[in-house]
Amino acid sequence: MKKLLIATTALVATAGMASADITIGGHAAAGIYSGLDDKKPTAAVVAASATSSKDLTVITAAGALKHYDDASGVQLLAGETIVAGTDGTAAVSAAAASRNYSGDGIYSNAGVDFTMSGATDNGITFSASVNIDAGMEVDTGDFELDGKDGGTAGLGSVSMSGAFGTLTFDDGGIENLYSDSLTNADVSYSTTVGAVSLTIAHDTAAAGDSANSVSAGYSASGMDFTLTASEAKAGTSTKLAVAYALNDTISLSGKTDQAAGAESVQTIGAKTTLNGVSVSVESANNSTWDVDLGYTAGGFALTYGTDETSVWAATATAALGGGATFAAGINQEDSMYAGVSFAF
Repeated sequence: MKKLLIATTALVATAGMASADITIGGHAAAGIYSGLDDKKPTAAVVAASATSSKDLTVITAAGALKHYDDASGVQLLAGETIVAGTDGTAAVSAAAASRNYSGDGIYSNAGVDFTMSGATDNGITFSASVNIDAGMEVDTGDFELDGKDGGTAGLGSVSMSGAFGTLTFDDGGIENLYSDSLTNADVSYSTTVGAVSLTIAHDTAAAGDSANSVSAGYSASGMDFTLTASEAKAGTSTKLAVAYALNDTISLSGKTDQAAGAESVQTIGAKTTLNGVSVSVESANNSTWDVDLGYTAGGFALTYGTDETSVWAATATAALGGGATFAAGINQEDSMYAGVSFAF
């Protein structure tokens, strides 16, 4: 769940460093929910066949592949399906964890976030973050019930930046650069080579399966080009995207996506914004499309999106002042939430 960090306290020290800062921020939220996707594990599911009990592939609700070296006693999360033994055997089982939905309830949570940054005498900057969260949390972006957070401290990324670029460490916390549905990475390196921005991410535990991903970007004459790629068991997945600002109100986009082992998909899109009203459309050669509508005025915003499967979601947000924001949403599954979040 995304969290907004607002600086409230700064402590400054100089002990063998050019400078060091510790920023403390806080956040809280409370509201009601109904029928959200429940992310907690389902009851027992996996009793893999003898031929594949040591090597199992599962597809998640988001469509990503997840691998188990030892399937003994594994429990699937809601929406996950057994696909096959990764040793090349046929499908292990037709069983799938049914999608769970929550009942009606309330959520309330609070947290404290610590962001630490500094610089060495030779100009290398570094930063790290730690957060402590407690209470019942919902993911408003995905209409999901995240469940209770135990109030334990969590470590965010640790990064170092200088003339060499930026090196970031975050065990399992760096999204795959080609697709966030693939395995997260542990370390990434970003730099600029001439007019090209370059980022490389590596997952130390992937053992060759989506272990490495890369992203390169280039801008010229109002056009932005982005190339991303990732390793996969079936080969290399690549995506090339281009965006062009036609004028101040209209922008065009196009991309070609070649996932490993799948047919290439080409997508074109357009977006226009005028007097607070925005319209965004995308259509692909695999008969998929998306339409998103939005309206903003002052601190108030409405959004609505739908696609070719009649999946839709509508949200409303309003800035209440003083770091408080009201948000509500509903989708085609009658999942809904409404509440207020605070930033301190």
